[in-house]
Amino acid sequence: MTKSDIIAAAFCAWGRELYQTTSLTMLARTLGVTKPALYRHFKNKQALLKGMYESFLDDYVTAIKPHYDRAIEAADPREGLLIFTRAVIDYYGRNMDAFIFSLIKVYADLEIGSMREQLLVRGMDMRKLGRLEENRDCYPSTIHLLIATLTFGVAFFHCYGHRPEETPSEAAIQELITSLEEKASRGLGFNREWVDGIDYEQLERWAVERAIEPQEEDELLRAVAGAVAEAGPWNASMDMVARRSGLSKSGLYAHFRSKQDMLRQLFMIEFQRMADYAELCVRESTVPGEQLYLAIISIGVYLRSRREILIAMDWVRTRRFDLGLTIPPRIYNIFSDIRIPQPGAGETLPEQSVQWILFLIVNTLMRRSVGTDFPGIANDSFRRLYRFIVLGIQGFNL
Repeated sequence: MTKSDIIAAAFCAWGRELYQTTSLTMLARTLGVTKPALYRHFKNKQALLKGMYESFLDDYVTAIKPHYDRAIEAADPREGLLIFTRAVIDYYGRNMDAFIFSLIKVYADLEIGSMREQLLVRGMDMRKLGRLEENRDCYPSTIHLLIATLTFGVAFFHCYGHRPEETPSEAAIQELITSLEEKASRGLGFNREWVDGIDYEQLERWAVERAIEPQEEDELLRAVAGAVAEAGPWNASMDMVARRSGLSKSGLYAHFRSKQDMLRQLFMIEFQRMADYAELCVRESTVPGEQLYLAIISIGVYLRSRREILIAMDWVRTRRFDLGLTIPPRIYNIFSDIRIPQPGAGETLPEQSVQWILFLIVNTLMRRSVGTDFPGIANDSFRRLYRFIVLGIQGFNL
């Protein structure tokens, strides 16, 4: 048994559980060895995780670097971005274990280190891909939106496109690349001239001026969300919520039957309130393209005003978190009921596109610039997000 054998087994065994547990006992059982045998190669679990991180980066760079070099040399920066995007989709589509590791142990766990810095050491300067962007200080950047889109698409593919134990077919991989490239390039396919003419300030006034009324149970829900934000959904305990809310643990059971019920109520109530708020805002216009922006900005405004709720929801976005619930149909209907003007009159948004939009909203809020708290995220960020959703990278001056 070599270090490489252990690392490969860890990607597989821990990845199946989406890293909810990273037990050396589980890993030893998978390999058919004792825990002391693992310690001869790695002194502890953190050393093994570091080894996995190095292995992941080496494999990723080996696969992507040739395409990255072509991308930064492309005469057309849009084509350069698409060259890079196609390569990343292809890599993650074929390597589910690497994708899960990157999603959970690289992007979500800041203590592992900055992937951008590590890629720079290995000869990939991600800033060069956006070298001709109109405004380099803007947020979210084109690269940010591209990475978020391919992350969503690849996750959807691995969840629903094939069985976890089977290798995706070549045809399935090519279909994945084609569909995500189209989304990255053109978005929903709106007319750019029409999008340029939108009165964003007026739409934002309609959304921002609507007050989010406090509710009686807000303090208790904030205590629940605060515990989830601090410790994650698996480690947040009733004791933590009791301390935050000022109630006794037995007093919590007057409101919640169990921890599972407590978390389920948190998300269901917040989803319903968010839907109420967004529906009111969308009604301010009868123009489908404006309604879509109103839906996006209203959900963004709602979430950026509720820090604990947003962080708690981000756990649902980045980790498998089974509470026996799904996003209520009302939230989907806010978007799917909008008749999009392009590419064909009368078309409605399919459910996967709605999920993509919701994913991008939360991703934009959570991956904000360092030092910026949620209320500090400018409405300009939602304008850029909207342009990407409806136009893709064709909507930006590169």
